[in-house]
Amino acid sequence: MKARAFSYVRPTTVEDALGAYAGSGDDASYIAGGQSLVPALAMRLQAPSLLVDISHIDSMKGISLDGNWLRIGALTRHFETLSDPLIRKHAPLLSEAAPYVAHPAIRNKGTLGGSVALADPASEFPAMMLALGAEMEIAGPSGTRRIAADDFFLDLYQTALEPGELLVALHVPVVKPSQRWAFDELARRRGDYAIVGVGVIASFDGETVSDARIVFIAVGATPVRAKAAESALIGNRLDAETIQRAQAALETDLDPPDDKHMTSAMRMHLARVVLGRLLHRVMEAA
Repeated sequence: MKARAFSYVRPTTVEDALGAYAGSGDDASYIAGGQSLVPALAMRLQAPSLLVDISHIDSMKGISLDGNWLRIGALTRHFETLSDPLIRKHAPLLSEAAPYVAHPAIRNKGTLGGSVALADPASEFPAMMLALGAEMEIAGPSGTRRIAADDFFLDLYQTALEPGELLVALHVPVVKPSQRWAFDELARRRGDYAIVGVGVIASFDGETVSDARIVFIAVGATPVRAKAAESALIGNRLDAETIQRAQAALETDLDPPDDKHMTSAMRMHLARVVLGRLLHRVMEAA
């Protein structure tokens, strides 16, 4: 199949992009990297009358440090999360997850904002935004707002973005000296969608875990924060016994669906295995 005929505009400001979308009668799609949208257009899963190309909006580019927050423009390419020194220093969990995102050709074109806005539950970057406690900067007809990642992912491919709104930047708290982090996933082949994956970031007060965020991918309709497992860590020394309690707590946190490739029970088993590996890695780093 081929995409249906559509009009095309290439604004250079956020205001012009929002205006073009509104002028279409909400029958438009924003496009930047196009790694998800172009296949959807080709299969006519999406058929907007207008494409609004946002890839030339300079205010949506760039990475900068603003106090205790790292501002990452939504047009930041996937490969930049591997190489940018500010991200590697202040948001290293993103750098650890980036090599698992698809393949180099896709990482060279895909944008961080596009991945987060699509909210594929098997994608790495949406889950890492949740693990990092990021905030999304969203522009719309009524102005600009920021929303926490905990409130952003609502359901399968559904986010807090309203029609016509544009994700313009991601704000990530800078990593603290007391924090340790790790990411890993299991996939049939490197670059394939994960069977299960998890990102962990933990804060320590001496040898005691004072805070933790554990977020899974590919186990539900959205990235899933494992709050019971987090509670099993907080206030305790990170040792083998604590790790086992956190693994057991996943029975409360996760309810992965069966699919044609894997049963729910097997995916749960793999989730426990991957979490155990990462927590041992964090323990050794701490």
